[in-house]
Amino acid sequence: MIPAYPLQWPAGWPRTPVSAQRYSNFGSKKGSSTRVTDITVAEATQRVLAVLGRMGIDRQDVVISTNLALRLDGLPRSGQAAPRDAGAAVYWQTKKGERRVMAIDQYYRVEENLAAIAATLDAMRAIERHGGAQILDRAFTGFTALPAPALRRTWREVMTFGESTPTRDQLRRRYRELASVRHPDRAGGSDAARSELNVALAEAEREIDHGKGD
Repeated sequence: MIPAYPLQWPAGWPRTPVSAQRYSNFGSKKGSSTRVTDITVAEATQRVLAVLGRMGIDRQDVVISTNLALRLDGLPRSGQAAPRDAGAAVYWQTKKGERRVMAIDQYYRVEENLAAIAATLDAMRAIERHGGAQILDRAFTGFTALPAPALRRTWREVMTFGESTPTRDQLRRRYRELASVRHPDRAGGSDAARSELNVALAEAEREIDHGKGD
């Protein structure tokens, strides 16, 4: 089972360099108003589910994975601070049992990346509507989801804290130090290393915050 939180970026998929990320033009209209407002996490999530629903994918066969904490129904919750890694990955399983994934991280906000996934899926679905079912199937073959790694390092291992529990300040300092070394633009760095570090930070902050509430 692929976790919806924190973000599980698909293995082998390249990440967008921070310098290449940007804001999107995705928005939404409220009622009869002609004014376009920024899209919300909830609206972007519903766009993804709606497109997949039109493709015949059941809600129970969809996992929307981001660095946003979850609602009780397992979907990303609105009203949170924007995570450092705003990437989004959507995993689903077809009626034939085929596992697929699409992931986008070229925009600054999670909701923008989710809206981009929805728009991309809808555009690809148009191929089928115009009689290109076989072409569509071949296209989606490129988005086959690899199984999540059976074993992955804990946040303590990734951030080299051993058994000690750092303060938030110590955690942030260590993150900055490691981020500069593991950045894909640096020698020895990579997209995978940066993604692992971002996931580790999210897990560490969640554990520290939970500990404070005990």
